[in-house]
Amino acid sequence: MLSRRQLVGGAVVAAAFSFAQAIPALAWKDKYPELTFAAVPDENASGMTDRYTPLMAYMSKELGVPVKLRIAQDYAAVIEGQKAGQIHIAQHGPASHARAVVVGAKVEPFGIMVNADGTKGYHSVLYVRKDSPFQKLEDLKGKNLGLVDPNSMSGNNVPRFAMHKMAIDPEKYFSKVVYTGSHENAVIALAQGTVDGAWNWWNDKDESSLHRMERKGMEVGGKKIKYDDFRIIFTSDQIVNSPISYLSDMPDDLKKAIRDVMLSFDKKDPAGFQKLTDGRGQIWAPTSAKDFEPVIELIKFVDTLKRQKQ
Repeated sequence: MLSRRQLVGGAVVAAAFSFAQAIPALAWKDKYPELTFAAVPDENASGMTDRYTPLMAYMSKELGVPVKLRIAQDYAAVIEGQKAGQIHIAQHGPASHARAVVVGAKVEPFGIMVNADGTKGYHSVLYVRKDSPFQKLEDLKGKNLGLVDPNSMSGNNVPRFAMHKMAIDPEKYFSKVVYTGSHENAVIALAQGTVDGAWNWWNDKDESSLHRMERKGMEVGGKKIKYDDFRIIFTSDQIVNSPISYLSDMPDDLKKAIRDVMLSFDKKDPAGFQKLTDGRGQIWAPTSAKDFEPVIELIKFVDTLKRQKQ
């Protein structure tokens, strides 16, 4: 039989062990009493806020600290925010993540969306209006071309790589090359006639930026955006899906907490996950830096093309 002294001593040791286990959690919350989440702007600010608000509420509850959404004006703002250590978690496009790595941001990808059909990729497509005469990319010679953002994978880097392989120098081949700032703005510019062709992201015949705009009932000039009012005249090979990343120099226990919380979002808050993905996403799956090494090489290649023109 244990003596009273042994029981008391054991209780003290157990309490000390429990306290020691709790210290790391307390430590990261002391250093990070609030976390900032940002996403590259693939739609307008109100759409981004509406889509991400349930995720912010879920993460705040699960992590025990406020998680605030930062609405970025462009892709560069997210990249620079992570480089400065001011954005702790970010939903990037593949190219903006690669750019963050290239410019020295301490970022680490940990999650990737799985599409409803089980795939983990999407495509860059070139849209024209359905009533236009253009049937292939070469038909747009001398016309206005719409790109999204210099750090957009589907809206700039893959298009430039594809056009390079076709011996097309965009700045010389087209009358004007316009950066629209977001995927939605690219579609709007096309619908308005500001550009004659616009690059964008496209998962499949059921999901794309255009589909999202149609579901939201967006209008241009009093006319609702409809997927069927546009045609695709170029489709790229599949691109790896967009990653979620966090700052790599944050405490390991904080990173694990973020990872565990986000990768269980679909199970713990199905309604919030449905809102974020419009029901077109399946789950977030683990990913790593290795999955994005080809993207980093592509970004470096596109950079080389830019330097050759200077």
